[in-house]
Amino acid sequence: MAMAGPTGTNIILYIQLSGYCIAAILSLCITIPMSIHQENFQGHCLLFTTGQWRENDGQFVPVWASQAYCNFTIFVGVVMLVLSVTQIYRISVFLYKGKDSSFFSAFLDVISSMLMCSITLTAALFITLGFDTWCGEMTRRFAQCADATENDIDRADGVEPKGFYMQMFTAQLGVWLSWATWCGLAVFALLKLCRYHQQENIRVSMAKERKRLINEDIPEVPPHTLPSSNSNNRPGRDNLAQEVIQAGTRQEKEEAQIKGNQIVVDVNQRPDLLN
Repeated sequence: MAMAGPTGTNIILYIQLSGYCIAAILSLCITIPMSIHQENFQGHCLLFTTGQWRENDGQFVPVWASQAYCNFTIFVGVVMLVLSVTQIYRISVFLYKGKDSSFFSAFLDVISSMLMCSITLTAALFITLGFDTWCGEMTRRFAQCADATENDIDRADGVEPKGFYMQMFTAQLGVWLSWATWCGLAVFALLKLCRYHQQENIRVSMAKERKRLINEDIPEVPPHTLPSSNSNNRPGRDNLAQEVIQAGTRQEKEEAQIKGNQIVVDVNQRPDLLN
């Protein structure tokens, strides 16, 4: 159910749009360096890689760790880019039309943001801890980990070490900033969901209050008193009818007709007037 968003909701939309733009840029900071690193290391991944230094030629004999660490971080970057671009387009359409997402869509935004928070945190730990393990091996020979980039350390595997320190540093910075960005997006998505829930509660409360007021305004009409058809009232009705008949009879016997200034009296009723 799309609805026009108030000012507060539009502010959240602009913040979300900015956050997804940042997440899209940071996803490139993860994907591109990690992809270049795997290409330079002939498909190997230096994360969590250990090994030994040979004394005779100063070469490093690595025990390569699983490629899944690097592949997972690249996968996270790609997913982040696809999701960010999709959300940028979706929110731009909402802002153009002056509308906002539905309650269900806001709920999906919360779930997706929290999911991205978890997987970016995992990728950040992979890069940070894995790179620290590799640098621990490099500092056994060099004063700093970055010094290994200027030396040919593994000719047997055809490894090109130039630039690996900057590549890992960029990916590490990008993944941690991405994690912070997705945490912020999750917070704003949850804030929007709570606002929708509050608006729904207010709407339901207003509907109940309106119904209560309408019921109070309708007066209670008392039931009409219908004449009873009980047989106990019939003797009273019969007596009343007899009294009416008797009164009419007496009136007829004592009838007097007034015509002009004369009074005509029935002599049959007053025989004393004949004397």
